[in-house]
Amino acid sequence: MNKRIIQTADAPAAIGTYSQAVRIDHTVYMSGQIGLDPHSMQLVDGIEAQIHQVFKNLAAVATAAGGSLADVVKLNVFLTDLGHFPKVNEIMAGYFSQPYPARAAVGVAALPRGALVEADAVMALD
Repeated sequence: MNKRIIQTADAPAAIGTYSQAVRIDHTVYMSGQIGLDPHSMQLVDGIEAQIHQVFKNLAAVATAAGGSLADVVKLNVFLTDLGHFPKVNEIMAGYFSQPYPARAAVGVAALPRGALVEADAVMALD
């Protein structure tokens, strides 16, 4: 087993006891990303901006791991209001293309730092 920790300044620094991602051989497990701007470490304002920032952060981690969002095979999305799910679908279409990854969407009571959305992913690389 070949294990490598993925770290990039282009995504928010870990705010706890975790790595941005861990690559095991050809699989990359990306930690959850919320809508933090990686430079200011502040949450961006509003659900649309947060959804975009989540996908930008995941893309930065994917790039650092040697892939892209096109390599994501599983995506988990956590929302504090499932009423925002149609907006996730709309915005996600700008970051992913068919065939889309497998996905789960879960309603949660709260997220770190008062975020409205969080997503994590698993990526498969050649």
